[in-house]
Amino acid sequence: MPASQVDIHRPADIGDYIGRTIQCIVLKIDEARRNIVVSRRSLIEAERAEKKAQLFSRLEVGQRRKGVVKNIAEFGAFVDLGGIDGLLHITDMSWGRISHPSEMLSIDQEIEVQILHIDHAKEKIALGLKQKTPSPWENVDERFPVGTTVRGTVVNVMSYGAFIKLEEGIEGLVHISEMSWTKRVSHPNELVQVDDEIEVVVLGINKEKQEISLGIKQTQENPWDKVIECYPPESIVKGTVRNLTNYGAFIEIDKGVDGLLHVSDMSWTRKISHPNEMVEKGQELQCRVLSVDRDRRRIALGLKQMTKDPWASDIPGKYEPGQLITGQVTKITNFGVFVGLENGLEGLLHISELANHKVENPEEVVKVGEEIEVKVLRVDPDERKIGLSRKRVEWSEEAEGDASDTDMSAAGEEIELKGGVGANTGPLIQGVESAAEETTTAKMEETVEEEVVACQSSVCGPISAAESEETAEEGAKPEKVEAAIREDSAESEETNVEESV
Repeated sequence: MPASQVDIHRPADIGDYIGRTIQCIVLKIDEARRNIVVSRRSLIEAERAEKKAQLFSRLEVGQRRKGVVKNIAEFGAFVDLGGIDGLLHITDMSWGRISHPSEMLSIDQEIEVQILHIDHAKEKIALGLKQKTPSPWENVDERFPVGTTVRGTVVNVMSYGAFIKLEEGIEGLVHISEMSWTKRVSHPNELVQVDDEIEVVVLGINKEKQEISLGIKQTQENPWDKVIECYPPESIVKGTVRNLTNYGAFIEIDKGVDGLLHVSDMSWTRKISHPNEMVEKGQELQCRVLSVDRDRRRIALGLKQMTKDPWASDIPGKYEPGQLITGQVTKITNFGVFVGLENGLEGLLHISELANHKVENPEEVVKVGEEIEVKVLRVDPDERKIGLSRKRVEWSEEAEGDASDTDMSAAGEEIELKGGVGANTGPLIQGVESAAEETTTAKMEETVEEEVVACQSSVCGPISAAESEETAEEGAKPEKVEAAIREDSAESEETNVEESV
């Protein structure tokens, strides 16, 4: 009997069968060699096939059957039900958490299982062990109401959270976002470890999916609940620059509480392109609280608000129109030059104010970093702008006044002309229309007389002056005369308007 024919599963040591009385089937007889090949496996398989057919006809879902554990794998165990093997999956062994089936079962162990599913076509049977006891999830919402604080044991830690065992078969997940109000947790093992006993708050229960959401930070007081009391608007706080972004700097004013210092709130006068122009990471500074949004957990901070707005007091009094000052060219654009006046304060020197001649490219006149003398043209505190001129530095007050008068006159003429075109009220258009109307009226009267006379001569023959007057009084005008009058009137009006203009 070959070793492969000793049993259905090849034994580890066939020596264990020495001295045992067994039944087998003769497979082959070789008379020439005087050999006989027998098989115990074939006999067992034949018996199992017969029992299998009988067993399948009697099995039903929900039945409980005794069986023997024949094999154990990582995913479960195979149980012999007396002619057919069923699979007892690891997830159906216990309501609790197990890592390997060997924690509960052993080879040749006799156990009672419940039939969960039967596939007659594939001859497969799914078995369950935990289904013999009631599910702990049936009344889980009564034992662990939402909002209650319970104690549990950490059984597993993943990158996204930690699983907490509340009782046998009941586990909940503490997501990483529910671990701390203030601390920035990169991995849950920074706060919890396996086998730690901790307090958690039940946040939600899903009985269908058998899931419970838990929270650790809810067992502590939320610092954002008192943030308005601790940091009211207009109060001064001290903090450390924790991080820099393109739009601002995050200032840690308390453990886990950050405020945003936007680039627009860093300086009254300077144009800040990046926060590192004003602050650096790790720097301690004082800021003023501008606003607090507790729901969105945001605090707006201001650095420039620590001092008075110079545009409201100092700058308008320090820089007046006509004043000569010296500044440094900080930036050149296609429309002009920015000149630095003091501590981040800049004025705009428009391209038209660079030189007396027309300038196509400002870089042909000035360079970045060059010290130049300019004259203040205007100061606008509302727009926070200072207009400068370089070409007017040498101008006298009379020349400045003449230039202003010329500009005003040109502006006035332009406005008057636009008014005439738009509303028919300007003197230019009024003159043209008056002349056109007078000329058109005279020509119409002349044309009427000529057409009437011509018509009477051609149709009625010569008439006397008395008849002519009588005809004119009665208003006798042939249709041809009226058409000629209308056509001539339109042409005359168009011609006279063009000539007058």
